[in-house]
Amino acid sequence: MRNFFQRLMFGRYGADALNNAMLVLCLVLMILSRVLRAGWLDLLSIAVLVICYLRVFSRNINARYQENQKFLAAVQPVRKWFGGMKQRFRDRKTHRYFTCPSCGMTLRVPKGKGKINISCPKCRTQFIKKT
Repeated sequence: MRNFFQRLMFGRYGADALNNAMLVLCLVLMILSRVLRAGWLDLLSIAVLVICYLRVFSRNINARYQENQKFLAAVQPVRKWFGGMKQRFRDRKTHRYFTCPSCGMTLRVPKGKGKINISCPKCRTQFIKKT
């Protein structure tokens, strides 16, 4: 059986981040269609699922790769923001975060040092904050 699946997928694109996002979207649409009792959402979720499977079994690897790269470029700012929030939550007991008033860069300083002079490494602006 494993050999059959390997032969089936040989030369095909397979799954990627865009396919995973489409599967999550399909699941959300199915749940919404049940909650809202909207039949058109079922049709939309099936269409997303069909497109997802067509991408997985596609032999046009270059086109699917380009689609995935565009998706990742569009999603990257959101992932970066959530990653920053995760880091801030991890550091909440030991560090404070401030924004530079001139360039807007986020600066991380240790907590419990009282009033300190913070120097931005990007624009060299100095400002005083209480940590």
